[in-house]
Amino acid sequence: MSGAGTAWSRGRFDAGGGPQLLLFGRMYEDDAVERAAFAPGGSVFCIASAGDMALALCADHDVTAVDINPVQADYARARFAGAPRRTGAAERLMGFGRGLLPLLGWNASRIEAFLQMTDPAAQAHWFATHLDTWRFRTAVDAALSLTALGKVYGNELMAIVPPRFGAVLRARLARCVGRHPNRGNPWLRLLLTGDAGIAPPPPAHAASIELHCADALAFLADGPPARFDAFTLSNILDGANAAFAERLRAAVQHAARPGAVVVRRSFREPAAGDDPRHDRALDDRSVLWGVVDVRPVADWR
Repeated sequence: MSGAGTAWSRGRFDAGGGPQLLLFGRMYEDDAVERAAFAPGGSVFCIASAGDMALALCADHDVTAVDINPVQADYARARFAGAPRRTGAAERLMGFGRGLLPLLGWNASRIEAFLQMTDPAAQAHWFATHLDTWRFRTAVDAALSLTALGKVYGNELMAIVPPRFGAVLRARLARCVGRHPNRGNPWLRLLLTGDAGIAPPPPAHAASIELHCADALAFLADGPPARFDAFTLSNILDGANAAFAERLRAAVQHAARPGAVVVRRSFREPAAGDDPRHDRALDDRSVLWGVVDVRPVADWR
């Protein structure tokens, strides 16, 4: 009952050995999805990661946060106590790619003008006309090709990267700006500029967050039944095999109270068997996700 062998347990994106690392200095998940899906006052299980989701939910829910990577769990614990954000491996990789944007015509003033827009239709037109240029498409498609990504990421994560991921990610960006006002979308600003803003002090309720360094599957399977009203699992299943996914589903159902809701994200594109009625990827303003599945735990098959 372990996530051993995954990038999450190794604390590394690559397939090599070495010490566990801080993978995420912040989370790239729009907590508005969870806040809309979870009834206030319930008990929520979440992946700790950088702590942002737990901090966003703790004012209205009893939050239990779990992470298998001790470096990540220690960082979340520090965040809950008021420590500043740090830069993780994901931010370093994204920062490297972001540093190339000026060479592609995405200078700081052009990006800022784009981020100040509020009309999704105008944003979509401006993106297509001024930003999604041939030079930008060529560079992004090359940088996010399976060959290029395979030099950075291990086999588990590469297994869920869609073919032609550059084109896929550009389409997700176009979808987001064509639906949500850019101004006031902190995830879009974070993606394009790396600016997460000054983190506000943790809410008083942060002291009540129950944090564990543990394997999420084992924690749920071995814990009391019917404990949680809601689950937000980040993209824990990215890079996991079918057997792990089935055991996790059983563990969540064991730990779920009647009527519990589960949110699962993934970098992959929707599959033929996915039920579009449960997909909230269009509502998640963070751009990155191909699937944001929100459904009653009882409907997870």
